[in-house]
Amino acid sequence: MIRTAIVGASGYTGLELLRLLACHPETVVTAVTSRQLAGQKITRVFPALAGRTGGLDNLAFEPPVGDDLAGKADVVFTAVPHHTAMEIVPGLVRAGLKVIDLSADFRLKSADVYAAWYGPHTAADLLTEAVYGLPELYREAIGSARLVGNPGCYPTSIILALAPLLAADWVDPGCLIADSKSGVSGAGRGASLGTSFCEVDGGFTAYKVAGHRHVPEMEQELGRLAGQELRLTFTPHLLPMSRGILSTVYGRLVQSVTTAQALDQFVGFYQNAPFVRIRPAGDAPHTLDVRGTNYCDLGVFVDERTGWIKVVSAIDNLTRGASGQAVCNMNLMTGLAEETGLTGLGLRP
Repeated sequence: MIRTAIVGASGYTGLELLRLLACHPETVVTAVTSRQLAGQKITRVFPALAGRTGGLDNLAFEPPVGDDLAGKADVVFTAVPHHTAMEIVPGLVRAGLKVIDLSADFRLKSADVYAAWYGPHTAADLLTEAVYGLPELYREAIGSARLVGNPGCYPTSIILALAPLLAADWVDPGCLIADSKSGVSGAGRGASLGTSFCEVDGGFTAYKVAGHRHVPEMEQELGRLAGQELRLTFTPHLLPMSRGILSTVYGRLVQSVTTAQALDQFVGFYQNAPFVRIRPAGDAPHTLDVRGTNYCDLGVFVDERTGWIKVVSAIDNLTRGASGQAVCNMNLMTGLAEETGLTGLGLRP
């Protein structure tokens, strides 16, 4: 069995990791940490996990620890805020652990770019080594990595929507637009006025319109696919639902493409990707179809009148956009089949 530990297990992504690992046939959770909940049993804080195999009933949150996790785990998930991860991860890597970081600290390759959006990076020597954890693009590199920077939720939905188009040189890299809507859990478990029930229920708003921190991550990966630097116009919105992301992505076509050709390109590009599903012509995905799963559903539409192509992308922000993708990366890093422990289907009401 693969021994796993979660540093920062009290948030939504930590809970999602616990949910997935408790049902994973090849893992056991051996340590979980939380500053606020140290000493409390996991099942006292999260009763939904009670009665599962893997020892969760007897596991308690520990105070944040250092390199001594090497004696307890083989793989560590760091589900902590930006800047906190860069303080923890170097010691874990030096101790010989495989690390999957769910913050933004190891997604960007440039320390200067990171500093411009997040502040100074204190573990910049690991940036070039860290592998960007999007299996559809970096499966082989993830398999041999000791440190993976798990992608953000918005970038996952948008990069998967644009990758086949940029790889085929079908769209103008200077005319890319992403319009995304996320459930409230994307803001984290901490209480805030902007995500309280009365502020969100029945409403709909855009936020961070001119400078969301996921932009450099998306431009880095999309630029690699395009073979040049590019700029993405991105607008996030907050939906009055608990979880899920729907992104509508627009690209200006530089050649004549039919819907049938576009669908063939997407199906071929993702033929070996078990967690990307391409919807039939004229069919748009729904967030409820991917809720609680590691799937990304894509609907492809060519607007022949305007010369633009539109891709609608649906993921669960906590699963495919965070913890499910992290478990998928763990599978690849430990030689397991990519789908292990992640084969559940979405549930509509």
